[in-house]
Amino acid sequence: MSSGAGTQPEWLNFEQQHVWHPYASMLDPMPVYPVRSASGVELELEDGRRLIDGMASWWCAIHGYNVPELNQAIEDQLQRMSHVMFGGLAHEPAARLASLLLQLAPEGMQHVFFADSGSVSVEVAIKMALQYWQAQGRKEKSRLLTIRHGYHGDTFGAMAVCDPVSGMHHLFSGLLPGHYFADPPTARTDEEWDDVQIESFRALITEHRHEIAAVILEPLVQGAGGMRFYAPEFLQQVSLLCAEYDVLLIVDEIATGFGRTGTMFACEKAGIFPDIMCIGKALTGGYISMAAVLTSEKVCRGVHAGGDVLMHGPTFMANPLACAVALASIKLLLAGDWQGRVQAIERQLSDELAACRALDGVADVRVKGAIGVLEMKQAVDVAAVQHTLVEAGVWLRPFGKLIYTMPPYVMRPDQLSLLTSAMFDAASHGH
Repeated sequence: MSSGAGTQPEWLNFEQQHVWHPYASMLDPMPVYPVRSASGVELELEDGRRLIDGMASWWCAIHGYNVPELNQAIEDQLQRMSHVMFGGLAHEPAARLASLLLQLAPEGMQHVFFADSGSVSVEVAIKMALQYWQAQGRKEKSRLLTIRHGYHGDTFGAMAVCDPVSGMHHLFSGLLPGHYFADPPTARTDEEWDDVQIESFRALITEHRHEIAAVILEPLVQGAGGMRFYAPEFLQQVSLLCAEYDVLLIVDEIATGFGRTGTMFACEKAGIFPDIMCIGKALTGGYISMAAVLTSEKVCRGVHAGGDVLMHGPTFMANPLACAVALASIKLLLAGDWQGRVQAIERQLSDELAACRALDGVADVRVKGAIGVLEMKQAVDVAAVQHTLVEAGVWLRPFGKLIYTMPPYVMRPDQLSLLTSAMFDAASHGH
């Protein structure tokens, strides 16, 4: 591994002065590591160092980088058309992708709305739910119910259903619509389940059922709100209560979709059938921003019952390049033993992160599918932890109290061992 740590490309100084990064200050920026290329599960920095990417580029590059099959799909589609507006036009990549998504989706999904990003898909899902009830003459059903510690995106509708206290959007709390937040479950497995886990949720949906349009939550894994895992029984109980009180159920599978928890979609583990489902991130294998909202025939017909169209239409909706690479990515996933790979990653993460439980600074160690989490007792110094990790040859992006990994499914055992070893070292340094 080349050190070359002092080398800095000439463009980086301009970039640091003028280009914003996610959740970062322009005035007091954190260090960034310039990337020159990426291939397999490795990032090559401008100074020649190679880092094993344990983040799969924020969970989307499930096949790794520079994947021949995905490259070819992009190149082939580029020769035909890179983009065409979806208003009044149609194209084969979108139709074929929609068909495949509906084949894989939970029972009852019949229609697909293509969106630009995960956050936008949540906006569309919320619009669908609200417009559904307006069309039924039930305008009073205009609030949403969710659980605390959730995260659904950074746009305003999505921010309104993120945790209002521990989430990232407290600065906007006075400007967002008011919704209902139930206590999150603490049981991680059905073996730990007790009906007290659902009491807060049941009380809110019972009391406010006449004004709640939909429930929205991340199934089984709450991602950016804290990487929390919860029992399938909670999701089953939520689904039953939604049916009992005539409330739509939206599942946000943006982070969990396409195998991350061990099933194609996390809600499969609970055996539920949502009314609306949001997918994104791994949809295109990390190549192009794209998301989709899948919905039932009931919701589709209900939205249009008042004679109105669904009021949303992104410029790049169903972009042909994105559709083509998404189709290729899903086919590549299905062609391999993705379940076996995810199970092997889960076993190795469980085995190799177990030693972290003995560290003084570690509060919890948890693993689900291809997700491994170290929760520290105190907030981590992100810059210091990243420096430690980069020096060890790996790339992770800690936040809050968490040092975690969601690696590409194609990561080799020896590469994963290097990753878990670096996580142990970072946690043991007490940053």
